[in-house]
Amino acid sequence: MTTTPEPAPHATATGADQRRGPFRVGDRVQLTDPRGRLHTITLTPGGTFHTHRGYFRHEELIGAPEGTVVVSTGNTEYLALRPLLSDHVLSMPRGAAVVYPKDAGQIVAMADIYPGAVVVEAGVGSGALTMSLLRAVGDAGSLHSIERREDFADIARGNVEGFFGGPHPAWRLSIGDLADVLPTVAERGSVDRVVLDMLAPWENLEVAADALAPGGVLICYVATTTQLSRLAEDVRADGRYTEPVAWESMVRGWHLEGLAVRPEHRMIGHTGFLLTTRRLADGVEAPLRKRRPAKGSYPVADDGAPVEDPELWTSESLGERETSAKKVRRAQRDAHPERPRP
Repeated sequence: MTTTPEPAPHATATGADQRRGPFRVGDRVQLTDPRGRLHTITLTPGGTFHTHRGYFRHEELIGAPEGTVVVSTGNTEYLALRPLLSDHVLSMPRGAAVVYPKDAGQIVAMADIYPGAVVVEAGVGSGALTMSLLRAVGDAGSLHSIERREDFADIARGNVEGFFGGPHPAWRLSIGDLADVLPTVAERGSVDRVVLDMLAPWENLEVAADALAPGGVLICYVATTTQLSRLAEDVRADGRYTEPVAWESMVRGWHLEGLAVRPEHRMIGHTGFLLTTRRLADGVEAPLRKRRPAKGSYPVADDGAPVEDPELWTSESLGERETSAKKVRRAQRDAHPERPRP
């Protein structure tokens, strides 16, 4: 297990000084062309932006106010703005799949992550959810992120620090398994919220329960119905959590053109399921559910006794996919542009 050093005391949580005023060298800029297509660039001295519609020099934006329109040599206009958090997440380098903004917003709201909260996040991936959690806890809060893979943690660190303009004072990032790291960094009952984004979150229900304060929230992000089913049943069997609640959100944009107002042809449909539950006080048993499950809800043997089918929980059935090493290396380079290229 390794842990990043504490950030410098002068670091800013919001990065507000990095996100106001004229464009500077090193700023990420989102360009929108007349057809609404987006391009994200990082301003560098002597840099140029090229497309089949011509090019322009970065110097035309450096020192210019946000909301400037720049014209390429092909006479194409581009509106230049600093990307919002949701824009940054969808355009930043990634090794693992990112938590979409629609799900990150739901996590912050439904887990009631508030300024000053003590939050633990496991499964950092590329750092997309981390940025929303840091925005929510603020300077007075604490977010400890735990990631098993060092290469993913490296990408996440570059993405997060690139967005906030430096190390965030409320953030610590550790490398290792949650079950090994969490007991060493959090006292029993000292954590307000635990956020799990991993393949098998049910394997960490015990360590999460030990860390959570009574009434604390556990929220898990899973991709498949198989994972969701296993997680819900294990939460019930644990006995230290309230009845789990699960849902998914879908986002549909609208086309706006005069009286031609209609739904967009494309929408962001299923990305993942969210499950929430809360920590009971020690020694308290969860009330028994009054409703009876329908026949066929659980696999049973010939005599009617419940059974476990190990084939239900294979890596393939859970939707596990390996990220290629080449993709991870490229994301690491893109997330840390300040490092010299080999």
